[in-house]
Amino acid sequence: MEPFERYRPIIDDFEAFLAACEQPLGNAVRVNTIKASVERATTALDEDGVAYDQADWNPRVLRLETNSPGSTWTSFHGFTHGQEEVSAVPPIVLDPRPGDRVWDCCAAPGGKATQIAALMDDRGTVVANDSNLGRISALRFNAERLGATSLAVTNDDARNYSLQRFPFDEFDRALVDAPCSCEGTIRKNPDALDNWSPDHINSVAGIQKGILRRALQATREGGTVVYSTCTFAPEENEAVVQHALETEDCRVVDFDLGLEYAPGLTEWDGETFDSSIERAARIYPHHNDTGGFFVAKLEVTA
Repeated sequence: MEPFERYRPIIDDFEAFLAACEQPLGNAVRVNTIKASVERATTALDEDGVAYDQADWNPRVLRLETNSPGSTWTSFHGFTHGQEEVSAVPPIVLDPRPGDRVWDCCAAPGGKATQIAALMDDRGTVVANDSNLGRISALRFNAERLGATSLAVTNDDARNYSLQRFPFDEFDRALVDAPCSCEGTIRKNPDALDNWSPDHINSVAGIQKGILRRALQATREGGTVVYSTCTFAPEENEAVVQHALETEDCRVVDFDLGLEYAPGLTEWDGETFDSSIERAARIYPHHNDTGGFFVAKLEVTA
């Protein structure tokens, strides 16, 4: 936990934060409403003898009392999908509507992309892209298992993504759930900090900036781009959003979220960020007994 010491000044009740990070993370699933209502999915779990609790902030998210959420009857039939609770936050903040054209820039293995399709009632277009060819098979498998027929899979570097392959030249919404240092996954991946270094953080931040810029460029005026990571590093979160504000026509906007969270930072390590970045959300493990996440919602202004 030594790399986390640098966050002591910015995290409330830092000792509680460390204690939460040392606790194993429970198993959660998302009800896939393309195939089943929440009531039908929970009835199937009841019949299968699998205990669960519904998340207070979202009835589609269930905390399962089983070590094998992917082996349940509901998972096999696509009624549920194993997905960390905070991982379900970015698509909800994105708020896609039926008929939208949505780009999930870094989509594999498909949890958020298929969630977006479900939020759209599987009507519209969800372009699920990933640069890692080895992960594309998992993305396609999950799309088929969950019945997401509105989803199209592409394999490309999001930083240089071309829309020439589509019959449209801009998206209504885009999700940038960026590759990151994964500090916030420490509860499910105890080795998440094994390769931690400042150089790695700075390297991945450069990639994140490129992806977010391209997402903003590819989204129509008035459209929405959500930027998220599963890390605590301000270099990968607020600094990336700040770079977008300085290089693209966009602004940070408010959103409602039923989970407890801390606001985005306005300064870090001698660097000052735009005051609007306070509208972003920092979700810490000790606040909701979840993993860690960062989410910011941007509106394209030109």
